[in-house]
Amino acid sequence: MRFFLIDDDEAIRSMLTEIIEDYDLGKVVGEADNGANIDSQLLDVKNVDILIIDMLMPIRDGIQTVKAIKDDFQGKIIMLSQVENKELIGKAYNLGVDHYITKPINRNEVVSVIKNAAEHMNLRKLVHNIESSLNIALRPEKKQESKIISPEIIVRHKLITAGEVLLSEMGIAGEKGSKDLLNILSFLQKHEQQHMNIHDFPSLKTIFQSIAAHKDGIDIDHESNIQKECKAIEQRLRRTVFQALINLASIGIIDYANPKFEDYAAKFFDFAEVRKVMLLLENEEKPSMSQAHINIKKFIKVLFIEAKKV
Repeated sequence: MRFFLIDDDEAIRSMLTEIIEDYDLGKVVGEADNGANIDSQLLDVKNVDILIIDMLMPIRDGIQTVKAIKDDFQGKIIMLSQVENKELIGKAYNLGVDHYITKPINRNEVVSVIKNAAEHMNLRKLVHNIESSLNIALRPEKKQESKIISPEIIVRHKLITAGEVLLSEMGIAGEKGSKDLLNILSFLQKHEQQHMNIHDFPSLKTIFQSIAAHKDGIDIDHESNIQKECKAIEQRLRRTVFQALINLASIGIIDYANPKFEDYAAKFFDFAEVRKVMLLLENEEKPSMSQAHINIKKFIKVLFIEAKKV
Protein backbone atom coordinates (compact mmCIF):
# COMPACT_ATOMS: atom_id res chain seq x y z
CA MET A 1 0.00 0.00 0.00
CA ARG A 2 1.13 3.56 -0.77
CA PHE A 3 0.28 6.26 1.79
CA PHE A 4 0.05 10.06 1.71
CA LEU A 5 -0.02 11.84 5.09
CA ILE A 6 -1.56 15.29 5.70
CA ASP A 7 -1.29 16.73 9.21
CA ASP A 8 -0.01 20.08 10.50
CA ASP A 9 1.73 18.28 13.38
CA GLU A 10 5.07 16.93 12.17
CA ALA A 11 5.25 14.61 15.20
CA ILE A 12 2.00 12.92 14.13
CA ARG A 13 3.28 12.42 10.57
CA SER A 14 6.51 10.98 11.95
CA MET A 15 4.60 8.64 14.27
CA LEU A 16 2.36 7.41 11.44
CA THR A 17 5.36 6.82 9.19
CA GLU A 18 7.05 4.83 11.93
CA ILE A 19 3.94 2.67 12.48
CA ILE A 20 3.55 2.01 8.75
CA GLU A 21 7.20 1.01 8.43
CA ASP A 22 7.41 -1.00 11.68
CA TYR A 23 4.41 -3.14 10.75
CA ASP A 24 5.31 -3.45 7.04
CA LEU A 25 2.00 -1.89 6.05
CA GLY A 26 3.40 -0.15 2.99
CA LYS A 27 5.30 2.97 2.00
CA VAL A 28 4.74 6.67 2.70
CA VAL A 29 5.08 8.38 -0.69
CA GLY A 30 4.22 11.94 0.33
CA GLU A 31 3.48 14.34 3.20
CA ALA A 32 1.93 17.79 3.67
CA ASP A 33 1.15 20.06 6.64
CA ASN A 34 -2.19 21.18 5.18
CA GLY A 35 -4.47 20.37 2.25
CA ALA A 36 -3.99 23.55 0.23
CA ASN A 37 -1.82 22.00 -2.47
CA ILE A 38 -3.41 18.56 -2.49
CA ASP A 39 -5.57 17.47 -5.38
CA SER A 40 -6.58 14.18 -6.98
CA GLN A 41 -4.04 14.65 -9.76
CA LEU A 42 -1.14 14.74 -7.28
CA LEU A 43 -2.47 11.66 -5.49
CA ASP A 44 -2.90 9.91 -8.82
CA VAL A 45 0.66 10.73 -9.94
CA LYS A 46 1.98 9.31 -6.67
CA ASN A 47 -0.34 6.29 -7.07
CA VAL A 48 -1.72 6.73 -3.54
CA ASP A 49 -3.82 3.90 -2.13
CA ILE A 50 -4.58 5.34 1.31
CA LEU A 51 -4.77 9.01 2.31
CA ILE A 52 -4.45 9.76 6.04
CA ILE A 53 -5.60 13.30 6.77
CA ASP A 54 -6.17 15.47 9.85
CA MET A 55 -9.57 17.11 10.20
CA LEU A 56 -8.48 20.48 11.64
CA MET A 57 -5.58 22.23 9.91
CA PRO A 58 -4.69 25.80 8.88
CA ILE A 59 -5.24 27.16 5.34
CA ARG A 60 -7.36 24.21 4.16
CA ASP A 61 -8.63 21.62 6.62
CA GLY A 62 -9.40 17.94 6.15
CA ILE A 63 -13.10 18.36 5.41
CA GLN A 64 -12.42 20.92 2.66
CA THR A 65 -9.64 18.78 1.18
CA VAL A 66 -11.74 15.60 1.10
CA LYS A 67 -14.57 17.56 -0.51
CA ALA A 68 -12.16 18.77 -3.21
CA ILE A 69 -10.78 15.32 -4.10
CA LYS A 70 -13.70 12.98 -3.38
CA ASP A 71 -15.01 12.76 -6.96
CA ASP A 72 -11.71 11.64 -8.49
CA PHE A 73 -9.64 9.98 -5.75
CA GLN A 74 -10.18 6.21 -5.89
CA GLY A 75 -8.26 5.27 -2.75
CA LYS A 76 -9.30 4.96 0.89
CA ILE A 77 -9.41 7.97 3.24
CA ILE A 78 -8.63 7.76 6.96
CA MET A 79 -9.36 10.92 8.96
CA LEU A 80 -7.65 11.89 12.22
CA SER A 81 -9.01 14.33 14.78
CA GLN A 82 -9.30 15.22 18.45
CA VAL A 83 -12.84 16.37 17.71
CA GLU A 84 -15.57 13.96 18.85
CA ASN A 85 -18.48 16.05 17.56
CA LYS A 86 -20.86 13.55 15.94
CA GLU A 87 -22.11 16.07 13.41
CA LEU A 88 -18.61 16.75 12.10
CA ILE A 89 -17.78 13.04 12.10
CA GLY A 90 -21.00 12.29 10.22
CA LYS A 91 -20.19 15.05 7.71
CA ALA A 92 -16.75 13.52 7.14
CA TYR A 93 -18.25 10.09 6.45
CA ASN A 94 -20.87 11.56 4.12
CA LEU A 95 -18.12 13.26 2.11
CA GLY A 96 -16.33 9.97 1.50
CA VAL A 97 -14.12 9.28 4.54
CA ASP A 98 -13.82 5.52 5.07
CA HIS A 99 -12.38 5.41 8.59
CA TYR A 100 -12.04 7.79 11.53
CA ILE A 101 -9.34 7.71 14.22
CA THR A 102 -9.56 9.87 17.34
CA LYS A 103 -6.43 11.53 18.68
CA PRO A 104 -4.32 10.94 20.69
CA ILE A 105 -3.25 8.18 18.34
CA ASN A 106 -3.32 4.61 19.58
CA ARG A 107 -0.79 2.45 17.75
CA ASN A 108 -2.93 -0.70 17.80
CA GLU A 109 -5.97 1.16 16.51
CA VAL A 110 -3.97 2.73 13.67
CA VAL A 111 -2.60 -0.68 12.62
CA SER A 112 -6.06 -2.25 12.76
CA VAL A 113 -7.71 0.53 10.74
CA ILE A 114 -4.94 0.57 8.12
CA LYS A 115 -5.08 -3.21 7.71
CA ASN A 116 -8.84 -2.99 7.27
CA ALA A 117 -8.52 -0.24 4.66
CA ALA A 118 -5.74 -2.14 2.86
CA GLU A 119 -7.86 -5.29 2.77
CA HIS A 120 -10.70 -3.36 1.16
CA MET A 121 -8.32 -1.92 -1.43
CA ASN A 122 -7.02 -5.40 -2.25
CA LEU A 123 -10.58 -6.70 -2.62
CA ARG A 124 -11.44 -3.77 -4.89
CA LYS A 125 -8.40 -4.57 -7.05
CA LEU A 126 -9.48 -8.22 -7.10
CA VAL A 127 -12.95 -7.24 -8.32
CA HIS A 128 -11.39 -5.02 -11.00
CA ASN A 129 -9.08 -7.83 -12.14
CA ILE A 130 -11.94 -10.32 -12.30
CA GLU A 131 -14.10 -7.93 -14.32
CA SER A 132 -11.18 -7.11 -16.64
CA SER A 133 -10.50 -10.81 -17.21
CA LEU A 134 -14.16 -11.52 -17.90
CA ASN A 135 -14.45 -8.56 -20.27
CA ILE A 136 -11.41 -9.75 -22.22
CA ALA A 137 -12.74 -13.31 -22.37
CA LEU A 138 -16.14 -12.15 -23.55
CA ARG A 139 -14.95 -9.82 -26.34
CA PRO A 140 -16.45 -10.93 -29.68
CA GLU A 141 -13.05 -11.20 -31.36
CA LYS A 142 -11.79 -13.41 -28.56
CA LYS A 143 -14.66 -15.88 -28.54
CA GLN A 144 -12.93 -18.42 -30.71
CA GLU A 145 -9.66 -18.17 -28.80
CA SER A 146 -11.08 -18.15 -25.28
CA LYS A 147 -13.24 -20.50 -23.31
CA ILE A 148 -16.84 -19.32 -23.30
CA ILE A 149 -17.82 -18.13 -19.84
CA SER A 150 -21.50 -18.52 -19.02
CA PRO A 151 -23.51 -15.64 -17.53
CA GLU A 152 -24.16 -17.84 -14.48
CA ILE A 153 -20.43 -18.10 -13.76
CA ILE A 154 -20.00 -14.32 -14.15
CA VAL A 155 -22.87 -13.67 -11.70
CA ARG A 156 -21.42 -16.19 -9.26
CA HIS A 157 -17.94 -14.63 -9.42
CA LYS A 158 -19.38 -11.19 -8.73
CA LEU A 159 -21.62 -12.48 -5.94
CA ILE A 160 -18.76 -14.23 -4.15
CA THR A 161 -16.48 -11.21 -4.50
CA ALA A 162 -19.23 -8.96 -3.13
CA GLY A 163 -19.69 -11.41 -0.25
CA GLU A 164 -15.98 -11.22 0.53
CA VAL A 165 -16.20 -7.43 0.64
CA LEU A 166 -19.16 -7.51 3.04
CA LEU A 167 -17.51 -10.05 5.34
CA SER A 168 -14.36 -7.94 5.33
CA GLU A 169 -16.42 -4.83 6.19
CA MET A 170 -17.72 -6.64 9.27
CA GLY A 171 -14.24 -7.88 10.20
CA ILE A 172 -14.94 -11.59 9.76
CA ALA A 173 -13.27 -12.37 6.42
CA GLY A 174 -10.59 -14.36 8.26
CA GLU A 175 -12.97 -16.40 10.42
CA LYS A 176 -13.38 -20.13 9.73
CA GLY A 177 -17.08 -19.75 9.00
CA SER A 178 -16.47 -17.17 6.27
CA LYS A 179 -15.69 -19.90 3.73
CA ASP A 180 -18.97 -21.61 4.63
CA LEU A 181 -20.81 -18.31 4.11
CA LEU A 182 -19.29 -17.89 0.64
CA ASN A 183 -20.21 -21.48 -0.27
CA ILE A 184 -23.74 -20.75 0.92
CA LEU A 185 -23.93 -17.67 -1.32
CA SER A 186 -23.01 -19.85 -4.30
CA PHE A 187 -25.66 -22.41 -3.33
CA LEU A 188 -28.32 -19.72 -2.90
CA GLN A 189 -27.52 -18.22 -6.29
CA LYS A 190 -28.11 -21.61 -7.95
CA HIS A 191 -31.24 -22.18 -5.85
CA GLU A 192 -32.69 -18.80 -6.85
CA GLN A 193 -32.08 -19.52 -10.55
CA GLN A 194 -33.95 -22.81 -10.23
CA HIS A 195 -36.89 -21.53 -8.19
CA MET A 196 -37.07 -17.91 -9.41
CA ASN A 197 -38.80 -16.86 -6.20
CA ILE A 198 -37.06 -14.81 -3.51
CA HIS A 199 -39.72 -15.88 -0.98
CA ASP A 200 -38.86 -19.55 -1.53
CA PHE A 201 -35.83 -19.31 0.75
CA PRO A 202 -34.46 -22.74 1.71
CA SER A 203 -34.31 -23.93 5.30
CA LEU A 204 -31.01 -23.98 7.17
CA LYS A 205 -31.17 -27.78 7.13
CA THR A 206 -31.39 -27.80 3.32
CA ILE A 207 -28.55 -25.27 3.03
CA PHE A 208 -26.24 -27.12 5.44
CA GLN A 209 -26.89 -30.51 3.85
CA SER A 210 -26.09 -29.18 0.39
CA ILE A 211 -22.85 -27.54 1.55
CA ALA A 212 -21.86 -30.66 3.53
CA ALA A 213 -22.56 -32.97 0.57
CA HIS A 214 -20.18 -30.97 -1.65
CA LYS A 215 -17.36 -30.76 0.89
CA ASP A 216 -14.17 -32.57 -0.13
CA GLY A 217 -13.50 -35.74 1.83
CA ILE A 218 -17.10 -36.28 2.94
CA ASP A 219 -18.54 -39.73 2.24
CA ILE A 220 -22.07 -38.79 1.15
CA ASP A 221 -23.14 -42.46 1.22
CA HIS A 222 -23.14 -42.33 5.01
CA GLU A 223 -25.87 -40.09 6.45
CA SER A 224 -24.01 -39.79 9.76
CA ASN A 225 -21.09 -38.08 8.00
CA ILE A 226 -23.44 -35.50 6.44
CA GLN A 227 -25.11 -34.82 9.79
CA LYS A 228 -21.78 -34.47 11.55
CA GLU A 229 -20.56 -31.94 8.97
CA CYS A 230 -23.87 -30.04 9.18
CA LYS A 231 -23.36 -29.60 12.92
CA ALA A 232 -19.77 -28.47 12.33
CA ILE A 233 -20.95 -25.91 9.75
CA GLU A 234 -23.58 -24.58 12.15
CA GLN A 235 -21.03 -24.21 14.95
CA ARG A 236 -18.56 -22.37 12.68
CA LEU A 237 -21.30 -20.07 11.44
CA ARG A 238 -22.56 -19.34 14.95
CA ARG A 239 -19.07 -18.34 16.10
CA THR A 240 -18.47 -16.26 12.96
CA VAL A 241 -21.80 -14.42 13.12
CA PHE A 242 -21.27 -13.80 16.84
CA GLN A 243 -17.87 -12.26 16.05
CA ALA A 244 -19.53 -9.97 13.50
CA LEU A 245 -21.98 -8.90 16.20
CA ILE A 246 -19.11 -8.07 18.58
CA ASN A 247 -17.21 -6.18 15.88
CA LEU A 248 -20.19 -4.04 14.93
CA ALA A 249 -21.06 -3.38 18.57
CA SER A 250 -17.45 -2.28 19.16
CA ILE A 251 -17.67 0.14 16.23
CA GLY A 252 -20.93 1.53 17.62
CA ILE A 253 -19.33 2.23 21.00
CA ILE A 254 -16.48 4.16 19.41
CA ASP A 255 -18.58 6.00 16.83
CA TYR A 256 -22.36 5.65 16.76
CA ALA A 257 -22.49 7.57 13.49
CA ASN A 258 -20.14 5.20 11.68
CA PRO A 259 -21.83 4.23 8.38
CA LYS A 260 -20.87 0.57 8.79
CA PHE A 261 -22.51 0.46 12.22
CA GLU A 262 -25.62 2.32 11.06
CA ASP A 263 -26.04 0.17 7.96
CA TYR A 264 -24.95 -3.33 8.95
CA ALA A 265 -25.94 -3.53 12.64
CA ALA A 266 -29.63 -2.96 11.99
CA LYS A 267 -29.73 -5.10 8.82
CA PHE A 268 -27.86 -8.20 9.91
CA PHE A 269 -28.99 -8.32 13.56
CA ASP A 270 -31.90 -7.48 15.81
CA PHE A 271 -30.80 -4.11 17.12
CA ALA A 272 -31.80 -5.06 20.67
CA GLU A 273 -29.11 -7.75 20.56
CA VAL A 274 -26.55 -5.24 19.30
CA ARG A 275 -27.39 -2.87 22.17
CA LYS A 276 -27.11 -5.74 24.65
CA VAL A 277 -23.58 -6.55 23.48
CA MET A 278 -22.66 -2.84 23.44
CA LEU A 279 -23.69 -2.51 27.09
CA LEU A 280 -21.60 -5.56 28.03
CA LEU A 281 -18.56 -4.14 26.24
CA GLU A 282 -19.06 -0.70 27.80
CA ASN A 283 -19.07 -2.37 31.22
CA GLU A 284 -15.83 -4.14 30.25
CA GLU A 285 -17.55 -7.53 30.30
CA LYS A 286 -16.67 -10.18 27.75
CA PRO A 287 -19.81 -11.21 25.83
CA SER A 288 -20.48 -14.91 25.32
CA MET A 289 -22.66 -16.62 22.73
CA SER A 290 -25.04 -17.72 25.48
CA GLN A 291 -25.78 -14.05 26.20
CA ALA A 292 -26.86 -13.23 22.63
CA HIS A 293 -29.52 -14.54 20.31
CA ILE A 294 -27.77 -15.46 17.06
CA ASN A 295 -30.18 -15.64 14.11
CA ILE A 296 -28.04 -17.42 11.50
CA LYS A 297 -30.81 -17.62 8.90
CA LYS A 298 -31.43 -13.86 9.03
CA PHE A 299 -27.70 -13.16 8.69
CA ILE A 300 -27.40 -15.48 5.66
CA LYS A 301 -30.50 -14.06 3.97
CA VAL A 302 -29.35 -10.44 4.43
CA LEU A 303 -25.83 -11.31 3.26
CA PHE A 304 -27.25 -12.82 0.07
CA ILE A 305 -29.52 -9.82 -0.61
CA GLU A 306 -26.77 -7.28 0.10
CA ALA A 307 -24.18 -9.19 -1.97
CA LYS A 308 -26.54 -9.11 -4.97
CA LYS A 309 -26.89 -5.34 -4.55
CA VAL A 310 -23.12 -4.85 -4.62
